Amino acid sequence: MAKYFTVTIDGEKKEYPEKTTLREIAADYQSRFPHQIILARVDGKLCELRRKLKRDCELRFVTTAETAGHNAYKRTVVFILLKAIYDKVGKKNVEKAVIRCAVDNGIYFSMEGMDGVSQDFLDQVKEKMKEIVRKDIVINKRTMSTDDAQLLFHKHHMYDKEKLFRYRRSSTVNIYSIENFDDYYYGYMADRTGVADVFDLRKYDQGFLLLLPRKSSPETLDEPAVQDKIFHVQKETKEWGEKLHVSTVGDLNDLIARGGIRDLILIQEALHEARISAIAEKIGALKNVRFVMIAGPSSSGKTSFSHRLSVQLSAHGFTPHPIAVDNYFLNRADTPLDENGEMNFECIEAIDTEGFNRDMQDLLNGKEVALPTYNFITGEREYRGDTLKLGKDDILVIEGIHGLNHALSYSLPDESKLHIYISALTQLNIDEHNRIPTTDGRLIRRIVRDARTRGVTAEETIKRWPSVRRGEDENIFRFQERADVMLNSALVYELACLKVYAEPLLSGIPRESEEFEEAKRLLKFFDYFLPIPGDDVPNNSLLREFIGGSIFRV
Repeated sequence: MAKYFTVTIDGEKKEYPEKTTLREIAADYQSRFPHQIILARVDGKLCELRRKLKRDCELRFVTTAETAGHNAYKRTVVFILLKAIYDKVGKKNVEKAVIRCAVDNGIYFSMEGMDGVSQDFLDQVKEKMKEIVRKDIVINKRTMSTDDAQLLFHKHHMYDKEKLFRYRRSSTVNIYSIENFDDYYYGYMADRTGVADVFDLRKYDQGFLLLLPRKSSPETLDEPAVQDKIFHVQKETKEWGEKLHVSTVGDLNDLIARGGIRDLILIQEALHEARISAIAEKIGALKNVRFVMIAGPSSSGKTSFSHRLSVQLSAHGFTPHPIAVDNYFLNRADTPLDENGEMNFECIEAIDTEGFNRDMQDLLNGKEVALPTYNFITGEREYRGDTLKLGKDDILVIEGIHGLNHALSYSLPDESKLHIYISALTQLNIDEHNRIPTTDGRLIRRIVRDARTRGVTAEETIKRWPSVRRGEDENIFRFQERADVMLNSALVYELACLKVYAEPLLSGIPRESEEFEEAKRLLKFFDYFLPIPGDDVPNNSLLREFIGGSIFRV
């Protein structure tokens, strides 16, 4: 006699036979959802739809309009793309297809071992992808030993994955397959190819873009807002890593295991110093620049960068004066509220832009100005006797999230300003088919810094992160292409160092917390890295802003 289990969905109870798949249950409920069901949560735990019922449970479906579902959709399309490429050209005719970076709602790929990528070739690959989607092929998942996985990917000439698993602490690995094509992915996947039917391929630069739907509209495809400046910064950083033979986590682990990490740290820091010096030299060549406006998203290292730039400006014969835009916050009682009725410190309206412009204009006109300090305890601006009058070689180094927004410095002449955008654009890949999202690198930086300097738990930092990201989308990212100069503050070695500080903080998040799933994901991510201590990180490094020990007051 068949055994039945009770499944509770939104308070509704229904019985299903033992070994019924979540996919079969999802089919009964799909009509109630406006978007495609792609994953599920069983008693709060995220699962793929191939999973079979083993007990009574509470079930919640996850669609492509949610973060976890959207990410699974993207991975699935990437998997289909790679199968289509290798089916079309054969593994012997291309060395590898490599994920490089995100470009708005697309992912930039390069093809190694091919003489260029034509749109005609991409159209052929796209037709093959559509064929794979139409067939609605089951995406199989199997578990094998880490040693066997190394042998498998060596046979498939996927040497980045072979190297990655050489240092993996876990004894087993999950391998995904579409027919005879095997691959490994960091994260959950759809259980069938038929769900991933919205995509496009577009030639771009020396490679191509895989265009994907946005989370907000998962059934439609928008034109990408290609931002060439930020793309070329990312591309340049990737190429630099390749020259040092550190493109993937496996490459970094090899270097650590061989005892070569100290040299890599010195080279990376020297590169940062050279770029900051070049920025200072550029400022010096522009005779009219009196205001250096620095902006960037959370945990990009803006404060340390402003100090290091000030040092370089001094070395070039200038007298820099740092000014934090935060000191021009409105008094807390006057701070505007967001849609949830909470104080919105991220919006431009939270800044006294009129007072800021009046003070900057007075300084530009040779007047002595009393500068405010914002008291974050009382929530009010104070004047503590700090005054400033600009000399002929003085430059103001102004740091704040609105630095690229003309609404902040509307009254200042354009020729008197130089805009700098700084962000931590992670250059490492896990392997050729798994990139490390830039947001993960910044979140990890923030977790470590918040715990050290603000007494904020990793749980609380993760909880606040979506709100931080929304503020960045509204107030920072849409202005980034206005920058005159861009700096990538990511350090190729930093995640191996941050691992030492972040793992204990993430491990302290209780299982019953809503943030436990994200903590578990990040802990799994750190399993890929060999750790390195912070002892060899110079005390003027941007990384010191997060791990502590900086020579600057950050």
